[in-house]
Amino acid sequence: MNLIFKTALAGCVALIGLGPVSSYAQDGACTCATAYRGGANPIGSISGAKGDVMVSQSAGYGPAKPGSGLDFGSRVVVGAKGMASVNVGGCSLDVPANSSLDISRVENKICLNIVGSEQTAATDSSGTNKDLTPLLIFGGMAGAAGILAATQDDNNGVSR
Repeated sequence: MNLIFKTALAGCVALIGLGPVSSYAQDGACTCATAYRGGANPIGSISGAKGDVMVSQSAGYGPAKPGSGLDFGSRVVVGAKGMASVNVGGCSLDVPANSSLDISRVENKICLNIVGSEQTAATDSSGTNKDLTPLLIFGGMAGAAGILAATQDDNNGVSR
């Protein structure tokens, strides 16, 4: 078989095997993103707070109350016995216990990111919550190696 064809085939197989990795890496950017229309100050507010909930303010952290304003750089921190609800643009989120919500601007969007609860929520005690990304990468590499080995032309030596 032609060397160019083999190289192109191996490249296609490698891209298929690595395809899910690039989309997997982008999944965790924002828990919720909404368009920033500009000018609004504050950009959102706390709609509900129960228990241990603090919000960053100009003079540090203070207790969160329904109606407390949120802006870029705001952080809502929820303790072990708390829960908060926020409304920012088109996003309405519940912030669970033992987590925090960070608000930032990414290009022309408002990015709300819940930090801390993902690790707790992603843990499955039954052991059935497994990431298949390494298996897909290895499978793609093994498939490419198999195709290259099967299409190798042993009858044509490089030197004669």
